[in-house]
Amino acid sequence: MSPSIVGLALILLGIVALVGTVIRVRTRITQKLFLPVSIIAGFVALILGPEVLGRLAGLVGLDALAEGGVFGADVLSVWSELPGLLISVVFATLFLGEAIPSPKRAVTLLGPQLSLGVTFGAGQYVIGVLLAVLLLAPLFGISPMVGALIEIGFEGGHGTAAGMAPVLTELGFEKGGDLALTMATVGIVSGILIGVIAVNWAARTGHSEYLDSKAELPEDEQRGLYVGDDRPSGGRLTVRASSLESLTLHLGIVGLAIVIGQLLLMALQAIEGALWADVVEIFSYVPLFPLAMLGGVIIQLVVDRTGRGDLLDRGTMERIQGASLDLLIIAALATLSLDTIANNFGPFAILAVAGIAWNVFVLFVLAPRFISRYWFERGIGDFGQSMGVTATGLLLMRMADPNRKSPAYESFGYKQLVFEPFFGGGIITAAAIPVIVQFGPIPFLIGMSVLLVVAILAGLLYFGKNPRFGDFETTAK
Repeated sequence: MSPSIVGLALILLGIVALVGTVIRVRTRITQKLFLPVSIIAGFVALILGPEVLGRLAGLVGLDALAEGGVFGADVLSVWSELPGLLISVVFATLFLGEAIPSPKRAVTLLGPQLSLGVTFGAGQYVIGVLLAVLLLAPLFGISPMVGALIEIGFEGGHGTAAGMAPVLTELGFEKGGDLALTMATVGIVSGILIGVIAVNWAARTGHSEYLDSKAELPEDEQRGLYVGDDRPSGGRLTVRASSLESLTLHLGIVGLAIVIGQLLLMALQAIEGALWADVVEIFSYVPLFPLAMLGGVIIQLVVDRTGRGDLLDRGTMERIQGASLDLLIIAALATLSLDTIANNFGPFAILAVAGIAWNVFVLFVLAPRFISRYWFERGIGDFGQSMGVTATGLLLMRMADPNRKSPAYESFGYKQLVFEPFFGGGIITAAAIPVIVQFGPIPFLIGMSVLLVVAILAGLLYFGKNPRFGDFETTAK
C-alpha cells in the first residue's frame, strides 16, 4: 500500500468526521440520542462504502463504485487495518498524565464501586457463555466463542471489539469481529436510550439526591458544541516550543508505552514458549493493547517516583486518546460486513437482548443494595460504561449529577484504575477467547461464575451493609 493511499485514507476519515459533526449539529434526533459523532460518521461511511452504495451501484451497472463505494477499495483496505493499530494508542493513554492515587484515600469509594463493575463485567461473560453452551452452539452451530461477545462489545466498546477482531479471526471465528462491533453499536445506542429514561425516572421518583426533574441540558451541549467563553482547555504545554512541541513529546511517550507493552508481550510469549506452550498457549493470542496499557502505567509510576510527572499533561493525553478512538470507530464501522450480521442475526439478537437485560437488572436491583448512598448517581455511570464506552457513563453521570455534588465521579475514577486492567479490554478480555479455545467454555464459565458470586456477595453482605462506605463527608477527602 503506497504512502499516498494511507495519507488519503486518513484525510477521508477526517472529512467523514466533519460530515458527522454537521449531522449532529443540525439533526434533533441525533442530539436527543446523544449519539457521538464517530458513530454517526461511521454509519455515513458504511452507507457510502461497498456494503450499501457499492451494492446498489452494482445493481445498476456502475462497476466503478461496486468494489469500494465512493472511497475506493484501497482506502477501505487501509481503514480495515487502522482499528488494530489505534486501539493500542487508546489503551496506552488510559493512565498517562494522571497520578496513581494512594490506596488509603481511594478504598472507601473503591470497594462498592468495584464490586458493581465486576458484577456488570463478569455477569456479561456468564450470561453470554451460558447462552452459547446451552442454546446458541447446539441450535445455530456457532462457535462457543460467541459467548464472549457481550463483554467485548458492551463493556469493551468499539475499540476493544476492533482490537479483538484479529484474534477472533486467527482462532477461526472470522465473523466474530463484525458481530462484536455491531454489539458495541447496539450497546452504546441502547445504553444512552435506557440511561436517559433511567435518569428521568430517578428525577421523578426521588432516587437521585440532586437531580432536578425539570432540568434539561443546554441546547449547545445537546448539539455537541462549546460556545462563548465556556470552552475548557484541551491541555497544557509542558515543554517550551523553542525546545520541542509539547504534543510531539506526548506522542513519543505514547509510542514508548506501546513499545514497553510489546516487550512485555514478547517476554510473556517467550516464557510461555519455554515452559508450557506444548500444553496450552494463551499469550500467543493475546493482543497488544492491554499490555500497552500496562506500559503506560509503568511510565506513569516512574515519572511519579522521579518527581517528573509535570512533563505529562492529562488533557493532552486525552486529546490523543479521543482522536485515536474517533478515527478507530469510524474506520471500524465503515468496514463492517452486513452479510455477517444478517447471516447471524438470530444468535446476535439473543445475546444483545440478554446482555441489555442483565445490565438493567444490575442497575436497578443490585446497585441500590451494593451502594448505601448515592446509588443512582454512582450506578448509572457504571451502567453507561458497561453498555459501551466510558464517555457514555460520564454523560449519564453528568445528567444525574449536573453540579458534581455526589462522589460519583471520584469513585468512578478510582474504580477505573483497578477495573480497566482486567475488564473492558484488559487482561481478562484479551485472554477470554484464547482460554475458551484452549480449555473449552466450561472452565472459563466456572471461573467467571466464581468471580461473579464473590462480587455479588461482597456488594450485598459487606459494602452495602457497612455504614463506613456511605460516610463520604469524613473519608472521601
